[in-house]
Amino acid sequence: MLGAADLAADSERVAGLVEPAHRILAELVRAGASLGWVEPPSRDEVSDLIEHALAAARTGDGALRVALVDGQLVGLGYWLRYTRPTNRPHADLVKLAVSAAVHGRGIGRLLVTALIDDARRAGVEVLTLDSRGDNANALHLYRSLGFTEYGRLPDFVAVGERRHDKVFYMLDLRRSRT
Repeated sequence: MLGAADLAADSERVAGLVEPAHRILAELVRAGASLGWVEPPSRDEVSDLIEHALAAARTGDGALRVALVDGQLVGLGYWLRYTRPTNRPHADLVKLAVSAAVHGRGIGRLLVTALIDDARRAGVEVLTLDSRGDNANALHLYRSLGFTEYGRLPDFVAVGERRHDKVFYMLDLRRSRT
């Protein structure tokens, strides 16, 4: 598991993440994963996403985590702090993607746990996320880590003719501070 600080120290490593991250995201989207795209993202979109998350991490306004198995990228996730002044203490877990080849091996749990720890260290009070309602495995993971549902928009997400709920989750990090 590598974080933004580890990645920022090695620009070649960052450049080397783009292609495997693109491959993972494209593969998942093609298989119907609920990652915010209907069509697989372009390589440039993935590069911009990684650069944006790293830039936010440098200023304390985000975090990026990548999971490697045998030196190969198998998952990534990041959160970004809300930019409005009234919402600055809070952050949104924007993306979490784990290669289908390693589903069920705890990679997603490790990524989310590391991102929660990063958020806590950054002074985030509430970490939020949204997910498609049919993403049962992800919703189970989030609930098992203490996230609670705080809202749902029925049939909000349109994928072709299909409609899915958009489900909102939150983790209040203030409760666990000592």
